[in-house]
Amino acid sequence: MAKHAMLSSGAKIWRSLACTKSELRLDLTLACGQSFRWRETAEGHWTGVMGGRVWTLTQTDDTLWYHVYKNQEGQKWGCDRKGRAGISLQEENKPEKRFKGALKVEEDEIVAETAVQDTDEEKEMLRDYFQLNVELGELYREWRAADPHFKKIADIFTGVRMLRQDPTECLFSFICTSNNHISRIQGMVERLCQALGAPLCQLDQTSYYDFPSLTALADSSVEACLRDLGFGYRARFLQQSAKQILDSHGLQWLDGLRSVPYLQARDALRTLPGVGTKVADCACLMSLDKAEAVPVDTHVWQIAKRDYKYAAGNGQKSITDKLHRDIGDFFRKLWGPYAGWAQSVLFCADLKKFQKLKEMPLMQIACKKTKMKVEENQTVKHMKTKSACHKKAKMTVKKEKVV
Repeated sequence: MAKHAMLSSGAKIWRSLACTKSELRLDLTLACGQSFRWRETAEGHWTGVMGGRVWTLTQTDDTLWYHVYKNQEGQKWGCDRKGRAGISLQEENKPEKRFKGALKVEEDEIVAETAVQDTDEEKEMLRDYFQLNVELGELYREWRAADPHFKKIADIFTGVRMLRQDPTECLFSFICTSNNHISRIQGMVERLCQALGAPLCQLDQTSYYDFPSLTALADSSVEACLRDLGFGYRARFLQQSAKQILDSHGLQWLDGLRSVPYLQARDALRTLPGVGTKVADCACLMSLDKAEAVPVDTHVWQIAKRDYKYAAGNGQKSITDKLHRDIGDFFRKLWGPYAGWAQSVLFCADLKKFQKLKEMPLMQIACKKTKMKVEENQTVKHMKTKSACHKKAKMTVKKEKVV
């Protein structure tokens, strides 16, 4: 059985891109709630699905390393409800991919390109996914200058980048986030892929699946299937949104929203079942190239009140459309055209899982002080010992003179 790749096993199977940790930190970017498909499969090694392929990523100080696994033919697992309501493998696996030549899984064959083509294409896929054309260090410098609070956390939470995800995967993943937390959302998205997505490969007894196509999500049997899998009321939103997109707009509609203005794209998404302002803003920011979109939930509202003394809406119990817009405008004015990127850094810094990073500088200061104290005590002790020895030597000399 194939195993998850590790860099320590040898670099022959790995490819690399020049990329410093100040420009990208995998542990922060992949685990801060932007995407729900990545897991840390070994220390510093992240495995997930992107662009219809399974990847393991890791990094050293100035290099991003990646390994892409070959697809494996296999039986389709998942929700077998009435023969999956006649959803054909060809329909389910129809690729809505950005990249020409992405692997296509058909019923009995896998179409692969040459290793050279794959290598070049995969590099471009990674550059696009992490938006490496954006100089994050320059943005951090601008945000530090504009925002004293950002300046406090910037050195600890460097390298938090905004992903550029597939619009279908991003939107339908975030429909699952309603009244939910990151670990539970990850489980739901994984079950969604297992039930309706194409199988890609199996590593260390973990099976990996592509994200379902709009066609698969729109099938009439999907709601009941997903309710059986614990999706609750979200099951209806997923199926109805996919059906509405196909019936009213067509397969390419979501991709097309990348080329329209931010507010137009957000309002278009809000016409879909289960898509409120926050979910629409998440899709705009994380998949539709709207860097100014600032998703506002209760968490971000608390950050605005606690760290920026934002007083508007203090008497309210929930976030209205007006409050969402006002908080977004407040941060857009503060941070500029990449406000959504800056907000993701603050959001990341406020997650419980990363609080230890804030404690580390304090521990380092404490350790430094302790070390200095120890060294000081050792110096004093050495001086006392030296002084005592000196006195003893002088007394010995005096006795010898007397004799």
